[in-house]
Amino acid sequence: MGIGKSRAVFSPCSPCFSGATKHSRSCKSQLASVSCRGPHLPGPHISCQSLPSCPMVHVSASPTGPGVLLCSPGGEWTAEGADLFGLGVLAVARGRRRWRWRWRGAARARRVEEGRTRVARLSVSAGLARQQHVAQDIRNTVGNVPLEWYDDFPHVGYDLDGRCIYKPLRTQDELDQFLDKMDNPDYWRTVQDPMTGRDLRLTDEQVALVRRLQSGQFGDTGFDPYEPAVDFFSGDVMIHPVTNRPADKRSFIPSLVEKEKRAAWEQQEPSERKLSFLPRKFPSLRAVPAYGRFIQERFERCLDLYLCPRQRKMRVNVDPEDLIPKLPRPRDLQPFPTCQALVYRGHSDLVRCLSVSPGGQWLASGSDDGSLRLWEVATARCVRTVPVGGVVRSVAWNPNPTVCLVAVAVEDSVLLLNPALGDRLVAGGTDQLLSAFVPPEEPTSQPARWLEASEEERQVGLRLRICHSKPVTQVTWHGRGDYLAVVLATQGHTQVLIHQLSLRRSQSPFRRSHGQVQRVAFHPSRPFLLVASQRSIRLYHLLRQELTKKLMPNCKWVSSLSVHPAGDNVICGSYDSKLVWFDLDLSTKPYKVLRHHKKALRAVAFHPRYPLFASGSDDGSVIVCHGMVYNDLLQNPLLVPVKVLKGHTLTRDLGVLDVIFHPTQPWVFSSGADGTIRLFS
Repeated sequence: MGIGKSRAVFSPCSPCFSGATKHSRSCKSQLASVSCRGPHLPGPHISCQSLPSCPMVHVSASPTGPGVLLCSPGGEWTAEGADLFGLGVLAVARGRRRWRWRWRGAARARRVEEGRTRVARLSVSAGLARQQHVAQDIRNTVGNVPLEWYDDFPHVGYDLDGRCIYKPLRTQDELDQFLDKMDNPDYWRTVQDPMTGRDLRLTDEQVALVRRLQSGQFGDTGFDPYEPAVDFFSGDVMIHPVTNRPADKRSFIPSLVEKEKRAAWEQQEPSERKLSFLPRKFPSLRAVPAYGRFIQERFERCLDLYLCPRQRKMRVNVDPEDLIPKLPRPRDLQPFPTCQALVYRGHSDLVRCLSVSPGGQWLASGSDDGSLRLWEVATARCVRTVPVGGVVRSVAWNPNPTVCLVAVAVEDSVLLLNPALGDRLVAGGTDQLLSAFVPPEEPTSQPARWLEASEEERQVGLRLRICHSKPVTQVTWHGRGDYLAVVLATQGHTQVLIHQLSLRRSQSPFRRSHGQVQRVAFHPSRPFLLVASQRSIRLYHLLRQELTKKLMPNCKWVSSLSVHPAGDNVICGSYDSKLVWFDLDLSTKPYKVLRHHKKALRAVAFHPRYPLFASGSDDGSVIVCHGMVYNDLLQNPLLVPVKVLKGHTLTRDLGVLDVIFHPTQPWVFSSGADGTIRLFS
């Protein structure tokens, strides 16, 4: 039960009242002793210890403190509140003086005035007096009703039983408040409950909560504001919306809706409009004009019926979202490189080519500064620098893990170096393999010359030198590591040469030229050689010595070429910023053309194990795509761009010059015109 104010008018018994009124009329002393204990009312009711001599006295009682009793000279006593919980104490106040009455047991007061009869009953149950230490339910059940509505009432609300919750008495002046503040140690943590009006003492937990809120912290001590955020919202269209709440009526603005409808109607083609006119509003039917095109449309309709046969045309309504292919999320296609891990610095000029050892531990790079550098992949440490005396156009590590050999294209020569890194047994076996060659008795004419390295050159790792008549632009190994193909910057049928390492023999496989050769590549599993010219890619069968396929990329100038590890798909990049994917089992025309880069593509590469391929461009970015090739011939490859990697700075309008994947990890290396090599993992 709550605390509040109630007003009740009561009259004491006649002896008490006569003494009170007599004292009130005389006003000769400040105290009057009037007692009422006898047979006037049933049971003990009031023990009057003192009475004021002033004409106006009020009574107010609360369950937790004394009340105030006020009387008037007319013999009418006014009681505000009641001792409903058996505390039994009422206070009589006059000015700054106070008197206390103690109520014993159940008290009842009645008074009957002849002529002007006013009866008031003030009853205090004796049973409630024994429950003063019982916990009280003072919940206010007024709901969302503003408490300002109860300012003019003695109560502040209602409890669960429907009884009024009376307002507590607050008669303390500033001096009493100051004394209470000095004497009460819990005064600083006492607040007033606006729902009941009572003073509440805050607990230690509540005080700690208030202090945390004042300092700008979270109320809950167990809340972690730095915990990882849950990716709940996304830009993808979900099947079920997060909220399907309809728009409010107050948000509807007719003028805006009409403007949107008019703009949409104007953007449509005349043949696609449902109505050939816009609806207009008229004050009355009399003001509606005649349809302006009525005669013309009737005439056209008659011509249609007369001249044209009847034909039913089915209109197809296609949702634009249905035309967009449903691609999986990039997070579902992991792993793939996402960020820059290491930067390999040491070259003083642009880095043109890269190659990784078969084990993935070492990296070889060639630059325009006339040097070949060997790096440790894990630490970005340059373990060896080999000066070659010219611009390194291409570098290729032998894919055979039992041979430690690197082919370097410098000007018109191909240098075969043994870097002597990693396993010493492999490095020693490579030297034994090269030294076991026995030259034939009758040397044949070859398009290239094989020369042994001198002692000084052997100190830096050089073992063989293959000399050509024209500059070499590319060098690439066969998958078994015995054959080597080179591209020469010349015209004619000798642009492509194939060298055999074990026999030290060179040959020109073609009799005539089909344009300027840009790139060549061996098929990973079949005896095929892919030759990319400026406008086409030709697939030759080496054993049959015949042309198998001719791929048309539909681009102006092919710049790079790469073959899928399975051998059924090919990608090529062009200088007109296109990446073309070919499915050799499907067609000779491109399966997909990707235009993700803004400038010319310099290099493309497939990953040996993961379904990934990458492309580097002059815009300084490397785009990694997911390219899943299925064993089912009826299912087309899945191509999804997953990440754009940036880090190289543009130099001389050149960006990324070469791209290559790590043989075992989902990492990609890129070399740029800024003289750096970057590893993205």
